[in-house]
This record gives sequence, C-alpha cells and structure tokens, in this order.
Amino acid sequence: MKEFELKYGCNPNQKPAKIYMHDGSDLPIEILSGRPGYINFLDAFNSWQLVKELKEALGLPAATSFKHVSPTSAAVGIPLSDKLKKACFEDDIEGLDDSPLGCAYARARGTDRLCSFGDWVALSDVCDVTTARMVKREVSDGIIAPGYEPEALEILRSKRNGNYNIVRIDPDYVPAEQEHKQVFGITFEQGRNNFKINRELLQNVVTANKDLPESAIRDLIVSLITLKYTQSNSVCYAVDGQAIGVGAGQQSRIHCTRLAGSKADTWFLRQADKVLSLPIRPDLGRPDRDNAIDGYINQNEEDVCADGIWQKYFTARPEPFTREEQRAYLDTVSGVSLGSDAFFPFSDSIERARKSGVKYVAEPGGSIRDDAVIEACDRYGMAMAFTGMRLFHH
Repeated sequence: MKEFELKYGCNPNQKPAKIYMHDGSDLPIEILSGRPGYINFLDAFNSWQLVKELKEALGLPAATSFKHVSPTSAAVGIPLSDKLKKACFEDDIEGLDDSPLGCAYARARGTDRLCSFGDWVALSDVCDVTTARMVKREVSDGIIAPGYEPEALEILRSKRNGNYNIVRIDPDYVPAEQEHKQVFGITFEQGRNNFKINRELLQNVVTANKDLPESAIRDLIVSLITLKYTQSNSVCYAVDGQAIGVGAGQQSRIHCTRLAGSKADTWFLRQADKVLSLPIRPDLGRPDRDNAIDGYINQNEEDVCADGIWQKYFTARPEPFTREEQRAYLDTVSGVSLGSDAFFPFSDSIERARKSGVKYVAEPGGSIRDDAVIEACDRYGMAMAFTGMRLFHH
C-alpha cells in the first residue's frame, strides 16, 4: 500500500487528508479492520515507538494506552496482585497470569481509566487471546501490534460491529534518519530522536543517597521512555513496572508534577479497601463505574455519596472517603519513581512528588538551581540521577 486516504485531518474541515511515504515506498502497515483517522495514526505510530523501545530496553512485553498523542500510561508484563486486578477491573480474566502481554495491557489500560476512555492501544508483541478479550470490552478506537493470533484477530474484528481499527505494523521497519513536518506551510527538518534510554543513563547519582535498586532502575526507565513520547512539558510517576501518573503538555514543570501526582494518587487510592469494597451496582457499565469511583475518590463534579445521587451508582450508600483518610493511606506509599523530560527549575516539584511516595528521581539536570533541587531530595532521603539528556517531544 503506497498511501491511505483519510476521511479528514485533525478536524472534519481539514480535507483532503492521507498518509504516505515521502520516498514513494510502501507503507510499513497493514490495516486489518476499520478505517483509522489522522489522529488515530498519530497515536498509533507514537505508541508503537514507545512499546517497541520499552521491550528493547527491559526485555519484557510492553503495552501503552494513548489519547491525543500522549500516553495515559505504559507498562511492562509483570503479574498483577489480586488487589490491582480488581482495581483495574480485570479480576475476572482467566489465564491473565499466564499472559505477560495481557498483564502489561491490564496495567496500562487500568492506570488512568478516565483518560483511557476511547484510547489507542499499542502492543510490543503479537496480540494473544487473553489480551484481545480485555481490549474487546473496553471503549477504544484502535490497536497496533506486530501481529495477531488468529483467534485474537477474530475477537477484535467483532468489536464495534466489525469496524474496530486494527493495524499490523512491520516490526522490522526502520524510519529514515531525518524527519520532516510542516507548520504554516514551512517545512521543519530534524534528526530523529534515536537516543537510547537504558541503565547507563542513570549512573550519575547526585544526591547523598546513591542507592538505586533494580526495581527503581526499571521504573525510571519506564518513566523516561514514556516521557520520550509524551507531549512536553511532561513528568511521569512510575512504580512496579508501570507509569501511574503522566502529566503532559503543561507550560510549567510544577503543573506537570501536580497533574501527574494527582493521577498517581488516584491510582493508589483505587486499591484501598474502602474503594475496592464499594457496593457498585452490577448493572453499571465499565465507564460509569470509572466515573463513580473517580467521583468517590476525588469528590469533584457531583457528590456520589449524596442522597438522591448514590442510588445511580451503588446498591447501598457508601461512607465517604475523607481527605484525612486518603492522606493517611497515601502516607503509607513509598518507592515511587519520578522522571522529568527537562530539568526541575525549582524544588517545588520535589516537595509535591514526596506527597505521592516518590523515592527515586531522574531528570536531565542543568538548572541554575540544581543545588536547591538536590538539597530537597537529600532532605527526604531521595536518590536522584542526572541523565544529561532532555526528552522534549512535540
């Protein structure tokens, strides 16, 4: 296939639209179902790069959930605890522990379920039946993978009345070294960001605490590779082989840190016994369950525990999860890793990160206030590595 015509570009008024190879060669993809759009393909190609790089760096199957050209989460295939399976709504999936790819997907899709609504999925490995069954029941726009088991493909093809977007990508495809884009009719050219993120990047530990255990190295690598494909400015909290809070596209570093930290907090609180035992109505769909749980934890748009409202979501009126209870729960969290795509210009991000259990930090360094950031890390016993490499993505 030399080119693929799209219905429109970013918006319905932007026509005509298509994707093609600048050198006239065949596209490195095969569309197995559906008709992906412009933004679908932006998500597909960015998300594929992320999972491919995670697999290469850590040697584990990887998955990511993308929305509007940034990951909601990314994860590698580590088994889930029973509590995490329940929090991710995957505790009913038989054989999940036997599917590392399924575990990666369950983690990635289950981290920030509100933001993953209508997502694009990328898998580093051939999609198996277990993973396909989980994808099928979620609200999702499409999926990209290097291949699909025959039964898995049929499961996915039955989604959306046969119109679910399924893309197979050539895993051996290597893009040109120079990349181009146009803005306002002006062509930009730059070398591709082929910088490899690995454990060697974390050798320059600048804090008094020099201890980076293997689990922290893994999580910092997950965080940094996630950031490499996240719209900047961005920071990423990670633990247990998955990104648990991504703050993307903010103009200030502290707003990135706050946004990602609030998502990480929600992820932890979803696993609290008080949340796991919520008497959710059995007839409530998965997205409505997500909204109810988010409302219960974050107490935002509506008071889901209020009289006349709780009946929409629960079989019995739940006791509120007070701010004091939540803070006490979060104070038990530790061992979280935090990556940043550029240096922290002030110590305020470290202060915020501490509230979400951050123990390990990786950032490029190079700020005139590096000393203040290091001092803040030392005050809380954190270990911080300067990578020397910025990871902006636009």
